[in-house]
Formats: sequence, structure tokens, C-alpha cells
Amino acid sequence: MKPHYESSLRTNSTVDQAQDSVTRLHNAVSQAMSHPNEQMLAQAENSLEHAEEAVRHAPEGSVDGHGVELAEDRLADEQERLAGLKQQLGQFEN
Repeated sequence: MKPHYESSLRTNSTVDQAQDSVTRLHNAVSQAMSHPNEQMLAQAENSLEHAEEAVRHAPEGSVDGHGVELAEDRLADEQERLAGLKQQLGQFEN
């Protein structure tokens, strides 16, 4: 039988991946806010897709749901930031 800590490290990997993915999304959105152009916005949207997928899979490797809600909350915050940026950019294009 494997020691518990090894099992926990292995099974939390999807949560860790989700957290890392949301952190990358945060960085991409921050970059897009600092340098609002089509390329930065496209990178942020691509990062959003990856983060959404990672957060969707986070519960699969979670131990009793630990970390999943935090990843979901952080993802929601970044979705709002990106939506706000897109709305701002849309106002400038009209």
C-alpha cells in the first residue's frame, strides 16, 4: 500500500493543473489589459479555453473536493475581467 502522502500528491494533480492554468489566464488577462490589442486578447481567450477545460477536470483528481472551489472562483473572476476588457475594447471600436 502506498503511503497516504504519495497518494494525495498524485490525486491532487488535476487541481494543481487547474490552479496553474487559472494563474496563466490571470497573467494573460493582465497582459491584455496592459497592452489591449487583438493579439493579446486572442492569447487571453485561448488561455481562458484551457483554464475552463482544466477546471472542468479538477474534481477528477480532487481529494474530497479540496481546491476545486477555489479554482472555480478564480476562473469566474478572470472570466469577469476578460469580459470587462472585451466590453471596453468594443466601446472604442464603435
